[in-house]
Amino acid sequence: MEDPRFLSGKLLLAMPGMSDPRFERAVILVCVHDEHGAIGVGIGTKRSGISFRAMLRQLEIDPGDAPDVPVHHGGPVEPGRGFILHSIDWGGQDTLHVDGFCAMTGTIDVLRAIAEGRGPNQWVAALGYAGWGDGQLDEEMTRHGWFAARGDAAILFDTATDERWNAAFRKEGIDPRLLVGETGEA
Repeated sequence: MEDPRFLSGKLLLAMPGMSDPRFERAVILVCVHDEHGAIGVGIGTKRSGISFRAMLRQLEIDPGDAPDVPVHHGGPVEPGRGFILHSIDWGGQDTLHVDGFCAMTGTIDVLRAIAEGRGPNQWVAALGYAGWGDGQLDEEMTRHGWFAARGDAAILFDTATDERWNAAFRKEGIDPRLLVGETGEA
């Protein structure tokens, strides 16, 4: 039986009033969560000042017909490291499948494939990631701060970035307008 504490494939949604302002209204796809820790990629905030085509040019990759889409703020760890969250119709060097509905690739081969028109059908680009050490995310989940929602390809690929937080809560049957930023004590 799978350990229920492992959140791979879940969307972590920052609750109102979270103590770390870097994660206000954050939507993070947890790509790996095991006994060694967790890694997630933020998909709820766009990076300002960089587009996908500009990122390709910085890496000396001809953008070809790649769309000029936003690059997301994947998280505060290694903000210069890129990741592509993508549909499972493509796989390359070091592609990691995430709970059967998407994959993550952090190597340059996916960027070249996208620029050449032979990449995944659906994808989201991000720089940086969120990381937790052994047991750290488990402990954070016991406090008011994060809500774990089901991962969903439609939220990842078909929902506008600024609507993902609301859409993920609504998919769970929660009206995010009713959430409060403080909890009480008994």
